Amino acid sequence: MKLDPSFIWTAFLQILSAIPTTLYITVVSVSVGLLIGICVALIRIYRVPVLYPLAVGYVTFIRGTPMLTHLLLIYFGLPVLIDGLAAHFGWGFRSVSVPMIGFAYISFSITAGAYMSEVVRSGLLAVDRGQLEAAHSIGMTTPQALRRIVFPQALAASLPNLSNSVIGMLHGSTLAFTVSVVDINAKAQIVASTNWKFFEAYLAAALIFWGLTFLIERLTSLIEKRINLYNRGGVA
Repeated sequence: MKLDPSFIWTAFLQILSAIPTTLYITVVSVSVGLLIGICVALIRIYRVPVLYPLAVGYVTFIRGTPMLTHLLLIYFGLPVLIDGLAAHFGWGFRSVSVPMIGFAYISFSITAGAYMSEVVRSGLLAVDRGQLEAAHSIGMTTPQALRRIVFPQALAASLPNLSNSVIGMLHGSTLAFTVSVVDINAKAQIVASTNWKFFEAYLAAALIFWGLTFLIERLTSLIEKRINLYNRGGVA
């Protein structure tokens, strides 16, 4: 096999068009997953009756099964649920109306939620409980204390792990091709199929993923510096 450097550049340019799809999947799954993670983490920390065992079971199941399995369960199971409910209640909406990327959004958000919940929980537990008690002593409610005192400190403690979770979801988004979503990896395969230069195409895809990962790491570093500046009492 002879390497074709010119095709690497050609593939690189063609694969660029798939970056928005990959970023959409990553941003949606991380954003929704973070909201799910916060709720699950609070349920587990405060041991909310009824919801606590459900939260534990959710985290255990999702973390104990592969990301691809979640996607396939949603892809094959959700249409059955939607069509069954539509038939029962007489809805006009059917599963065929759901875009393929919608299954990826739902599946990856559920996956991210379980992993994010552990990141958020570790960050919340890292904050001294005495600060919450001090907030209560000056008249703050628990939601106010969490929002104004605990969560900002938990974010600082969790930032490295949150960054790793974002990178993990970015890389995990490549599984979306199994439900016909054209992400970076799928685009590389399409480009390579024109002349069977798969190595060059996937090398171009790898360079794009490396670049996106580098940007996430740099952004995390800048946020960490800003947080540390405030922790030292500096002025931004």
